[in-house]
Amino acid sequence: MNLAKILSVVFFAVAVFLGYLLWKGVDDVVEERKRIALLEAAAIEKLTMLREAQIAYQASNGKYASSWDSLRMFIEGGTIWMVQRTETTKLLDYGAEQITITLDTLGSVGVMDSLFNSRKYPDFNINLLPVVPGTGGKQFEFFADKVEKTGGYLVNVFEIRDPAPVNPARRANNKEKALRVGSRTDASTEGNWK
Repeated sequence: MNLAKILSVVFFAVAVFLGYLLWKGVDDVVEERKRIALLEAAAIEKLTMLREAQIAYQASNGKYASSWDSLRMFIEGGTIWMVQRTETTKLLDYGAEQITITLDTLGSVGVMDSLFNSRKYPDFNINLLPVVPGTGGKQFEFFADKVEKTGGYLVNVFEIRDPAPVNPARRANNKEKALRVGSRTDASTEGNWK
């Protein structure tokens, strides 16, 4: 075998190896993005469930739950009152309208049966609700308080936040873009993923 054939075989083997390394590098990046997207989708689903529970807690108690333990007790044993609201409008003699609002309590239903029933969430496990997916057991951070707004009135606020984002872009700047629902400064129940 002459030198040209030996070099051709060696260069071909090196080219195949480099091609494999290039393919593997691209494939690893694609797989990591898929994994991050799946974990973030699972975290968003949990944050949405926690938001629903916080809204129901606030409607029943007049404030938001400041810890997972108080929210969990509400989910397991709390009730949501079903209220029917009716409005009647009466036209007054001088053209104005008089509106009468009547609220009628129809009954109550358990929070677990209403918000987290098996039709809506077939695999619901209350023990795993506060756990951030893909973090090995870390729980979401809870915050609830009252904030004074312009005019001197107090507004209830809450924030539930991912303490350990999987996405490197969300970890930048002291995790300022971490997945969260609610706000510490505004009366918002929106998530920052929208």
